[in-house]
Amino acid sequence: MAGEGTTSYDYLFKVVLIGDSGVGKSNLLSRFTRNEFNLDSKSTIGVEFATRTIQVDGKTVKAQIWDTAGQERYRAITSAYYRGAVGALLVYDIAKQSTFENVQRWLKELRDHADSNIVIMLVGNKSDLRHLRAVLTDQAQQFAEENHLSFMETSALDASNVELAFQSILTEIYRIVSAKSLENTVDPSIKPGESTTISVSTGEDQKKAGCCS
Repeated sequence: MAGEGTTSYDYLFKVVLIGDSGVGKSNLLSRFTRNEFNLDSKSTIGVEFATRTIQVDGKTVKAQIWDTAGQERYRAITSAYYRGAVGALLVYDIAKQSTFENVQRWLKELRDHADSNIVIMLVGNKSDLRHLRAVLTDQAQQFAEENHLSFMETSALDASNVELAFQSILTEIYRIVSAKSLENTVDPSIKPGESTTISVSTGEDQKKAGCCS
């Protein structure tokens, strides 16, 4: 896409993907950022991310989507993974009950390590496996409502709702950030390498503001 490699954007949002190994996080990432799906995708070790730029309310939003890439099986996800994240997709497999049961643990990890204002969407992936469904939509919807999460079912395989899920969470983040920036008159854009959060400017920002006055 033209301009995809340039840095001309109004906002940069870091969004993390979390959930059990094998629920399809890597394929959600590749489907949204490259429109690709790999049936043989293997868990890789380390952290990977990909970017994609979209338009929200006439503004250019660059999404930096991070994937745990196999770390979740070693319980080695560190606070560095969550640092600066303004959104999270908490993914389970609709055909595997255990992956839904573990959502509670992942949510606790998010609450412990991520910014308290992070925007979280519960995602039931592999909706194409409806004949093997183990987690009822109503059950997941109820969990999402109780924990103040948005919710959507997706299929990275047939691409249903993948675009919509990412667009929804990025739009929600944008509206929160732009409202906060009006309240606080701080620069709403998150520059690469900075750990600015939705709600507050960092101490570094305050130092910068005071250094030359």
